[in-house]
Amino acid sequence: MKVVVIGASGNLGTAAIRSLTADGAAMVVGVARRAPRGPRSNVHASVEWREADVSIDDLEPLMAGADAVVHLAWKFQPTHRPEETWATNAVGTRRVLAAVARAGVPALVCASSVAAYSPAHHDDPVDETWETDGASAAAYCREKAYVERALDAFACHHPEVRLVRVRPAFVFQRSAASEQRRIFGGPLLRPAFVDRRRIPAVPLPAGLRFQAVHAGDVGRA
Repeated sequence: MKVVVIGASGNLGTAAIRSLTADGAAMVVGVARRAPRGPRSNVHASVEWREADVSIDDLEPLMAGADAVVHLAWKFQPTHRPEETWATNAVGTRRVLAAVARAGVPALVCASSVAAYSPAHHDDPVDETWETDGASAAAYCREKAYVERALDAFACHHPEVRLVRVRPAFVFQRSAASEQRRIFGGPLLRPAFVDRRRIPAVPLPAGLRFQAVHAGDVGRA
């Protein structure tokens, strides 16, 4: 089985590759804007790395002969240049979908997010039929909601493709700690400031609702 993982060097991508290569049954093509180099490049020696930018590059050749495409590419930064994140997250996803259709790939897994869900004004659990118009007006939520609409359209026009959407909560793993610190804390939050020896406990505001999942679990899924 040949699986193409787009966004393979990111938080979710590395976890997905670990799972796909665990038993050696899959031929994995890892697609990233910059392929791993140095010691990181030897971690998954069985992966064929290809460099491509989903917002501008021709993606169809990367998918030739693939049994499945796993689309995980996403830009969180720079938040002060929304046109840049939009080019990767919204336009890039549409370009991935178009390439999947042209290449005749039979299955597509696309990472959405819990942030795509519309707000719920109660504490009752909701399922995946809940509306996906975005949790807020933030760019991340808007882009995830847009991707949901793009997936809706793709499903209508290409019923021959098995489309799987995954909507995880906040995804964490130790190897992505520095990236996640920059995303949630910004460039001024230095590692020493969040050393657990300095902060033995974190106060939680009353009423806080927070979901998290380990990247390994999402990768296996």
